[in-house]
Amino acid sequence: MNYKQIAQDVLLTEAQELQNSALNISDDIVKVVKLIGSIKGKLIITGVGKSGLVGAKMAATFASTGTSSFFIHPTEAMHGDLGMIGKDDIVLAISYSGESDELASLLPHIKRLNIPLIAMAKDNKSTLGSYADIFLDISITKEACPLNIAPTSSTTLTMALGDALAVCLMKYKNFQKEDFASFHPGGSLGKKLFVKVKDLLQTKNLPIVPHGTVLKEAVVIMSQGRLGSAILVEDDKVIGLLSDGDLRRAMLKDNFSLDFQVEDIATKNPITIKDENLLASDVLELIEENKIQMLIVVDSNNKLKGVLHIHKLIEAGIK
Repeated sequence: MNYKQIAQDVLLTEAQELQNSALNISDDIVKVVKLIGSIKGKLIITGVGKSGLVGAKMAATFASTGTSSFFIHPTEAMHGDLGMIGKDDIVLAISYSGESDELASLLPHIKRLNIPLIAMAKDNKSTLGSYADIFLDISITKEACPLNIAPTSSTTLTMALGDALAVCLMKYKNFQKEDFASFHPGGSLGKKLFVKVKDLLQTKNLPIVPHGTVLKEAVVIMSQGRLGSAILVEDDKVIGLLSDGDLRRAMLKDNFSLDFQVEDIATKNPITIKDENLLASDVLELIEENKIQMLIVVDSNNKLKGVLHIHKLIEAGIK
């Protein structure tokens, strides 16, 4: 049995059905986008079985991309959850056959409440299709199942059409990455767009060495700070940075001595920033571009406020 070939056939069959649908999509998709895009309430998605599972995923996608949405099971709706549907809501009902008993029982009540109904089914003359205000065709020519029975191509198409609607609505609402991040504050994108320098700034136990400090004393302070560097200051103002790289390069010289003063080998006028409200992700780019380990934050008078180390950024999940 050539399972690799079977897997390829399944993918190609479903891909062909997606392509067929894309080439034959009707203008009703525009009506659906405008209807949902102008909604005052919520988009309620309902369906049974595999259609219900796909519907739940669609609701999650809509909700995370700016369209308030949730899934409701038709049976639960008939036993009290119908009260969750308000007069300003829209219902999107999914049933490939369009004849699901549980869904068919709910349809008259949706119409009784005068709630707009969008249908996704294979036949606009089905029970679901006949109740719909707008019909979206999800018919296919072949399931990927060898028996042509198990929902495979049909569920893939339904989910893909849901994704297409979600993306259309993102464009309709001019939904930006900042909006997406606000719905995903705990994700990597949320961190990238919300975490600022001030949120990660280290202000205590900084390895500070005054101007005129001999190198052997500076190395001790540098080791205690555990940041791989020491900050050189004069009159509380940052004038240099002693990094482990500076120290290694100095040690290679014939005249090296631990009695040198720090300013003899430290990097003068190191890279600093003044704005604590900069995004941590932007600072990470600055650190990587300049191939440094630590960025110094100063005030308008160049006085030290704190430092931001690359390890802190990585630990915080900034990428």
